[in-house]
Parts: sequence; structure tokens; C-alpha cells
Amino acid sequence: MKKVSILIPCYNEAESLEALYAALLQLMDSQTDYQWEVLMVNDGSKDQTLSVIKQLRSKDQRICYIDLSRNFGKENAMLAGFDYATGDCLVIMDADLQHPPHVIPDMLKFWEEGYEDVYAKRITRGKESWLRKRFTLLYYRLLQKTTRVEILENVGDFRLLDRKCIDALKQLRETQRYTKGMYCWIGFKKHEILFEQGDRLAGESSFNFFRLFSLAMDGITSFTTAPLRIATVLGLLMSSVAFAYMCYVLITTMIWDDPVAGYPTLMTVILFLGGVQLLSLGIIGEYLGRIFYETKERPVYLVRDKEGV
Repeated sequence: MKKVSILIPCYNEAESLEALYAALLQLMDSQTDYQWEVLMVNDGSKDQTLSVIKQLRSKDQRICYIDLSRNFGKENAMLAGFDYATGDCLVIMDADLQHPPHVIPDMLKFWEEGYEDVYAKRITRGKESWLRKRFTLLYYRLLQKTTRVEILENVGDFRLLDRKCIDALKQLRETQRYTKGMYCWIGFKKHEILFEQGDRLAGESSFNFFRLFSLAMDGITSFTTAPLRIATVLGLLMSSVAFAYMCYVLITTMIWDDPVAGYPTLMTVILFLGGVQLLSLGIIGEYLGRIFYETKERPVYLVRDKEGV
């Protein structure tokens, strides 16, 4: 009998877990052809998430958990799940029921047909602000144009991965992780299914604008060096313009005896070139900072407690 693992990263999800378990219980009881494992990774929650997980474990031994020593972030919590999951395939989903469990049987059907990465694509993005949706679409288009790997648009972590994919992802140990890009980078045979993303059952998303911006920067710097090339091209362009302007000033001064532009022009040029230099240094700093983190070779996560794994 094949074993299916369900990986659920949890951060302050105490109010959602009972409803999530009820939905998963209905799924597991209806799919008796598979052996099930529900692996919950408590990512340093500050509420009663761990206590609720332990209660669920006490009444259903298919519930397993890993308790991380602090909040390492969802990306790192998912790596912990990859390391400890024992199923022939792994379904990744959120704890807030935005990813509906009733889609999982469709994923299993395509997996049985030979697909190794069955990813769920959102038809709608639920209750998100217009501005956030625009920024998200713009970000995906930017990645598509600057990376050599096709980054799937409107596709998150809700997917089924074959054991081959899990073993491949376990080999990618970088600390500045962008797993959505890694799914595409490893390749394998993929298939798309569509689903309606629901609204959060309880609580609030921990991904505010600044954390989403940080995740976007991780995605850009992990999968493309285009910003470095942009800085190079911008520097060449500014040098060319500066040289042309210098020639213009010399010619107009020597031939027509025009006075050289004064303080306003000088300040404008200095401030503009200074801004370009600081922007270029900032781009270099982003990549240098990631090199700094990777060279430390610290563990991606630390486990405080675990049960059932």
C-alpha cells in the first residue's frame, strides 16, 4: 500500500487546526487505498498551536509533528518536512484551509498516472487587496523575463510531490530559500490542476508587505543575476551620457564661448550619479549578503521536539 504524507507548516494556527483535522479525517477515511501520514511542523508558534497538535496526535496516531526551536520561516519549516516525511509522495498545504483538502484526490489520480509534480494553480487569489494582486503579478512577470527557469504564475506551495522530487529538494540546503522557484528548478514531470483558493478560516496572515518583499528579493537573487547586469548597463549608459555631455560643454565653450552651466546643473548631475552609484552598491550588497549567509553553513533549522517521525 502506498503511503501519502501531508506536510503542514504551522505558525500561530491554533484556531484553524481542529477544522483542518476534521477535513483531513474525512479525506483519509474516504481514501482507504492509501496509508496516510499528516506531518505538522510547528514553526515557533506563540499561541497554543503545539498543544492542539499534541491533542490531535493523542487521538490519531497518523498525526505527527516536528517542533522547531524557534520561528525559522515557512520556507525552512518546509525543508524540515521534506527531511522527515516518509511517504511515497508528499502533499504540501497551508493550515488555514485556503488549500482545500478535497483537491488532493485529483492530485493522487494524476500522480498514479505518472506525474511527479502535480501543482495546484489558483483561479482566484481570495481576499487580497488590489494593490497586492498587482504587485504579485508584476513580480511573477519580472521573474519570467529575467530567469532561465520558468517560474509558474499564481502557483504556490499547494502541490503533490513524488518521492523523487522530495529527495531532490532535500539536496538543496541553501539558507536563503525560495521554494517556489526550486520546484521549477528541479524539473520532473509536472501537471496542473485548477482550484478556488478559499479565505483564511481564522487568524491573520503572517506575511505582511515587508515579509513578502523580502521573499520576493530572495526569489530574484536566488534565480537570476539580472539586477547585477542592470547595474552594469546603467553604469555604461551613464558613462556614455557623461562623456557626450563633456564633449558638448567643451565644444560650446571653445567655439561659441558659452558660459558653463552653474550650480543647479552641477547639483542635479551629482545627485543623479550618486543615486545610481548607491543603487548599484545596494544591488551588489544584496548578493554579497546572501553569500555571507551561505558561507556560514549554519543549519537551516533546529528541532526542539518531534513525535511520530
